[in-house]
Amino acid sequence: MQNRGEAMSETAALVLFSGGQDSTVCLASALERYSRVETVGFSYGQRHAVELTQRGVVREALASNYPRWAARLGPDHVLDLATLGQISDTALTRDAAFEMTAAGLPNTFVPGRNLLFFTYAAALAYRRGIRALVGGMCETDYSGYPDCRNDTLQALAGALSLGMDTPFSIETPLMWIDKAGTWEMAGQLGGAPLVNLIVEHTHTCYTSDRTTRHAWGYGCGKCPACGLRARGWDTWASRR
Repeated sequence: MQNRGEAMSETAALVLFSGGQDSTVCLASALERYSRVETVGFSYGQRHAVELTQRGVVREALASNYPRWAARLGPDHVLDLATLGQISDTALTRDAAFEMTAAGLPNTFVPGRNLLFFTYAAALAYRRGIRALVGGMCETDYSGYPDCRNDTLQALAGALSLGMDTPFSIETPLMWIDKAGTWEMAGQLGGAPLVNLIVEHTHTCYTSDRTTRHAWGYGCGKCPACGLRARGWDTWASRR
């Protein structure tokens, strides 16, 4: 195991990997750009905990289909953040209908989630000798979450760098593209096999529905995440 006493690597990245479409595309992007890529996931009492199972499936499929990426794919880490789920009264941590709140945000917003994710990821990266943190956040085609905004994440990168006296970067390859662009990026990175892998194995739905298969993948087809993914697929497909 790598310790902080070793030199920080500029050729390594830690990807916040949920097992969903966006984080899978970000993982592929990191595997193209870095010589060593590790992944981290979080168990926080999410309603769609099936994503934790799909993480391993997606990693194995990537390694099997892309030997060059397999050589760069490092260890996976899963961190337990159960307390986050305990203090969050949201549709992602409770069996509740999806709706807008009085604050104008969808009730799928888990306050502080990405702030905590990146803080824990940075602590792990510090120990592993990694400077670059990669996440699939986007403010072009998203649900309005304030912790997905570029300003939020770059301010956090500055705070983490100061607080750990280490120059961390937070990279968000999808920040300025929509869901159709995410499908396009997948095709550019790994061709049709990567697109098919995402359709068959990733899980982006806010429920744990792995029985209903759509053209764009598995999911309930009704939650906000399924809606975004479906619209992105349709737009992308119409341009091909």
